[in-house]
Amino acid sequence: NPKEDWLIFENTHEAIVDAETWELAQKLRKTPRRHDTLGEANPLTGLVFCADCGAKMYNHRSRGTESKPYPYDAFECSTYKLAGQKRSAACCGHHISTKALRELILETIRTASTFAISDRDAFLEKVRSASQLRQAEAAKETKRKLNKEKKRISELDTIIKKLYESFAVGRITGERFDSLLAEYEAEQKALTASVSEMETQMSAFAEDTDRAKQFLELAKKYTDFSELTTPMINEFVEKIIVHAPEKIDGDRVQEVDIHLRFIGQFELPAPELTE
Repeated sequence: NPKEDWLIFENTHEAIVDAETWELAQKLRKTPRRHDTLGEANPLTGLVFCADCGAKMYNHRSRGTESKPYPYDAFECSTYKLAGQKRSAACCGHHISTKALRELILETIRTASTFAISDRDAFLEKVRSASQLRQAEAAKETKRKLNKEKKRISELDTIIKKLYESFAVGRITGERFDSLLAEYEAEQKALTASVSEMETQMSAFAEDTDRAKQFLELAKKYTDFSELTTPMINEFVEKIIVHAPEKIDGDRVQEVDIHLRFIGQFELPAPELTE
């Protein structure tokens, strides 16, 4: 049958693989992880992007040799590297070591997970606060307004139908009919747009809550956050955005945005700084 004639009935029987595992598998399959000269694939491949041009960052690594005794393992902007091969200039290197990235990723996962598990309510509220609806009370008010406006749209359908009947039997003039019809249709159009926006907001609020709970369940799967493993990278990390380095008071400083699955770039609670 052609695709437009298909009938699809979802969730009719128990799945062999849960939806999240399936989606994760598809994500991993889309990013080829070729084995490099060291004979292994880098688990961060396909996850690191340049903040300036948006291109993927390439991983370059090698074992130490006699001429270069120290091993090399770092990411650089692909736009910059490819332009250099063509003897032209584009973007800039955004060089960052894999070691630094892994330390940042582990700290982000550890801090977000610990916070989510230790204070569930505060974590859920923090995730929801980024939504268009700030809190549950706002969601209730929006839902009440949504029901009211849906009811008015239905009433307008009835009014417009009766207006046509009145015009048909000659109770009102054509001029009056056109005026009232334009007025009712304009109101209905405005209400329909408002309803659509509120439904989007309600959906976003519900989705934020669901995603936060999904992250919480994922965090609970792990009891040890002392070492960053490949499964942790695959399950926790959505993407990593690397900014160009800059010099501040003589120090090389570089900003890195780590987006976690389900909750995105989560604003972590400020840690207590040690001496």
